[in-house]
Amino acid sequence: MKPDLNAVSSEYRPNGATEIENNLVLNWYPRRIIDRFKHADSLLELGLGHGYTSRIFAQASNRHVILDGASVVIEQFRQNTPDFSGEIIETYFEDYTSDERFDVIVMGFILEHVEDPDLILSRYRRFLKPGGKMYVAVPNAKSLNRRLGLELGLIDDIYSLNANDIALGHVRQYCRDTLTAAVRLAGYRITHEEGIYLKPLPLAVLKTMDDFDANLQAMLRVGVDFPDLCVALLMELELQ
Repeated sequence: MKPDLNAVSSEYRPNGATEIENNLVLNWYPRRIIDRFKHADSLLELGLGHGYTSRIFAQASNRHVILDGASVVIEQFRQNTPDFSGEIIETYFEDYTSDERFDVIVMGFILEHVEDPDLILSRYRRFLKPGGKMYVAVPNAKSLNRRLGLELGLIDDIYSLNANDIALGHVRQYCRDTLTAAVRLAGYRITHEEGIYLKPLPLAVLKTMDDFDANLQAMLRVGVDFPDLCVALLMELELQ
């Protein structure tokens, strides 16, 4: 039986516990991706989430198709973005089928949610045009803040799921090594990788610092070159 995706949709509504950092990361990495491909004739995006990324990618593609299995999230996005001109398809990622192939496919923070990520990676090869680009972003189990948490005994294993992970519907953790192995097994080669958000301290501590917003932006910029330590990982892939 497939999970009810509406059951974890509360964290994708305004004022969720993770809203500050979600806003930060989800407005950052799509622009990093667009810097890579510039403009796409067609773009397939898996997952609506908070809607930030979809509004950004819509400006960099002629045809924008979004897949999401949570009706609550889709309805929220449509209410908040009435002028969205792309196509939204309510479907589980495993069930989507089409004869269309896309210049760009974005899997932004979805592989940590799905039952069989290897199946998703392999399945979506068929929807990528020859020479097309796939972009995958996932949380990093070996981020600096999680390494510190492990050392302090706040988590018992670097790959453990914490309360925030569970609230968001995560079912696994990735690190750079495991993500690399997964995408290569599925038949992709990595053409670029970078880190997303180098976070040295808990958010509650960061909030006490002067120039809070400036510090957050600096952590995004510095993190690009240190994927192993960042909160999240971003990879650009091509078909082998």
